[in-house]
Amino acid sequence: MKSKTVVVYADRKPMIGVSNPGPHQLYCNPRVVVETRELGKLDADNIRVEIIYSGLCGTDLHLVGTSHETGYILSSAPATITEQGRIIGHEGVARVAAVGSRVKHVKPGDIVTFESIITCKQCEVCRRGQFNQCLSAKLLGLETDGLFGTIVDVPAMLAHDVTDLCQDDRGLKAAACVEPAGVAYVACGTTRVGPGDVVAVFGAGPIGAFAALFSRLIFGASQVCIIEPVEFRRNLARLWCDQAYDVEEFFSEGPKRVDVLIEASGHMENVRRTFRHLNPNGRIALLGRSGTPLMLDAVDHMITNAISINGSRGHLCGAFSNILKLCLRRRIDLDQVVTEIVNGPEGIRDILLSPERVDQNCKILARFDAKL
Repeated sequence: MKSKTVVVYADRKPMIGVSNPGPHQLYCNPRVVVETRELGKLDADNIRVEIIYSGLCGTDLHLVGTSHETGYILSSAPATITEQGRIIGHEGVARVAAVGSRVKHVKPGDIVTFESIITCKQCEVCRRGQFNQCLSAKLLGLETDGLFGTIVDVPAMLAHDVTDLCQDDRGLKAAACVEPAGVAYVACGTTRVGPGDVVAVFGAGPIGAFAALFSRLIFGASQVCIIEPVEFRRNLARLWCDQAYDVEEFFSEGPKRVDVLIEASGHMENVRRTFRHLNPNGRIALLGRSGTPLMLDAVDHMITNAISINGSRGHLCGAFSNILKLCLRRRIDLDQVVTEIVNGPEGIRDILLSPERVDQNCKILARFDAKL
């Protein structure tokens, strides 16, 4: 069986003088191609799926974008690009075509969406139930082959049955967005967003938009602001927040005090500039990866006011189940973030080669299968 896939290749060339380099210090000269690959025998713990929609993430863009200063890829998220390339993509919804011999929870014909963190369930961290921080985790589409293909094999442990949600196209689009929504949901939980809180979210991409939506509708914040430099995204973000600001507008006209800061843009300077505006017991979640350092010049303020900074990775530990219940009860409409649909692998490749189009969108989905 053959599959048309989106594959990234890159040259592995560790930066001189950098010990333990990240991907943004390891891979250069990235290339993205559409190629047909042969699927092998289905593993007993995997499922074979026909992708319906797959979502483009900023991480995918960073795998093929390069730094003007270094020439290396932008992505600092864990990634392994072998000589055989990497099939990318980690967000999507699909129809199950076949299941491995040990798979029991889904069957052919079911519609499924996917987590993107493959956990070992055996390390000490997993045994404590902290699966997002699994010591042996592998990331779908980054460290293992992903979802940008017409037919792909995926570990069954990642699949959630969303057949009931996917009775129409809106449901399919919503299911394709559960993974980034899960990341935002975990960040809201990590920062303990609650009634009365003033929340500031930097970045109006899908994760920032979902963080604002959940803060306001699910976690009960009293005021939610989104800060976004791109006008198109800023205007769209007004659907999910009380105020949407340009960056300098926020610092001159935004709320003087903030309880929760969710940094989803990758610009660490936002944290430094906002730090002294945080109320006592203020909480910060860092989501956006850029590989740049976080510089703080208000450590005394942090100590005196018991301000906490948390890295927030992942969407496990119940986030998917909670989000899917909210979707089924129409408490939230995840498909609202979708602003463009492109056609299959070629459409994804074209977006990756023309990243300026992303600024005029929130979530871009690729349609792989025209059938419902």
